[in-house]
Amino acid sequence: MENVDDKLLLPESQCEFCARRDESVLSRRAFLRRAALLSAGGIVLLSPRAWAARVLGADGDHRRLVVVFLRGAVDGLNVVVPHAEPAYYDARPTIAIGRAGAEGGVLDLDGFFGLHPALASMMPLWSDRTLAFVHACGSPDPTRSHFDAQDYMESGTPGIKSTHDGWLNRVLAQLPGAHNPTEALSMGPTLARIMSGKMAVANLPLGRAAERPLPMDRPVVEQAFDRLYSGSDALSRAYQEGRESRKKLQADLQRDMTEADAGAPGPQGFSDDTDRLAHLIRRDPSIRVAFLALGGWDTHVSQGGAQGQLAGHLKPLADGLSSFAKALGPDYQDTVVVVISEFGRTMKENGNGGTDHGHGNVMWIMGGPVRGGKIFGRWPGLTTDALYQERDLAITTDFRQPIAMVLRSHLGLTDPQLGVVFPGAPLSGTTVEGLIRS
Repeated sequence: MENVDDKLLLPESQCEFCARRDESVLSRRAFLRRAALLSAGGIVLLSPRAWAARVLGADGDHRRLVVVFLRGAVDGLNVVVPHAEPAYYDARPTIAIGRAGAEGGVLDLDGFFGLHPALASMMPLWSDRTLAFVHACGSPDPTRSHFDAQDYMESGTPGIKSTHDGWLNRVLAQLPGAHNPTEALSMGPTLARIMSGKMAVANLPLGRAAERPLPMDRPVVEQAFDRLYSGSDALSRAYQEGRESRKKLQADLQRDMTEADAGAPGPQGFSDDTDRLAHLIRRDPSIRVAFLALGGWDTHVSQGGAQGQLAGHLKPLADGLSSFAKALGPDYQDTVVVVISEFGRTMKENGNGGTDHGHGNVMWIMGGPVRGGKIFGRWPGLTTDALYQERDLAITTDFRQPIAMVLRSHLGLTDPQLGVVFPGAPLSGTTVEGLIRS
């Protein structure tokens, strides 16, 4: 490896790491220090929107898992509504979703549960039995802190703050065969906690930011870095392979834009991002794990019922997931999507027409391998004595159990491997047997 004090002179403002009036100086030592801070065992961020990763190969297995995180704690009782429970309507005089058949009422699923009407675009997936729900599901940790609950759900170790990596990164490490740099894709402005760890992960921005050129894309900067990292040492190989991976993703995205509306970008939103992910998967079937997150689910005030704030968030979510399934085409048969949120919300509405931080929630599972058209889990009921702390939906299914079922039956992980992904989790005696087709 070259001397770490070798320096690279760059024109002013060409590099995001450092800029001076007359020249920008990036030392190899500074680069290594920056890489150590920003890397996750193979990913090296070159700017807020760029990355380099180790090439780890591919084994031709096209089965994949996509996780969507609803940050802010979505109200699961108004997503999959227990419309046969009188206590539900007693507790929510202004925000309850009406009974099936009423104007703005639930879309009946099985006679007991119904779907929020804003989720109408999900009904075809329910009908073709590739959509299921796990109710009364969540983290066993009692925290009502968004920050802590999200951290626990992304680390996969509720109540333990010392876990340094995310469970999706640990899944990646357990997958058989060789790997390549685009095998795991985290979509968002920064690398998600759930994807952090020793395995290489690609970080792709959402919306228009995904196509914006970076300082590293400027020829003078690219050429300078190409010269500096032209060797065969580990860091040089990481740089070279990461640049090639980024170019591949850029090319795929550019083709998508060109094909849609004669190159004009579509309206921004979740459907835009899921369509982009679907097209990337279809062009690069080596993508095995992907993650997206959506905010805005913390509905303390004016939550609304069939119409209003929550409904306004649920419709684009449903439309995006439905669009994703269609855009995947045949690849939908090899894909499982899991939708999670850090905790649920209170059974009773509050004085502001909203709901406060709760406990139990509902998990969504969709995809070709899913044995859908069914609500999984054990329903605890909504009477006062059945509620958690007499205020929230109780949890009867640990959120790690349905995910473990997906990992075992869909991705082929063994019980010892599941123990690495979710150390100490109660994965036996699950209420979600049969969730995934064998």
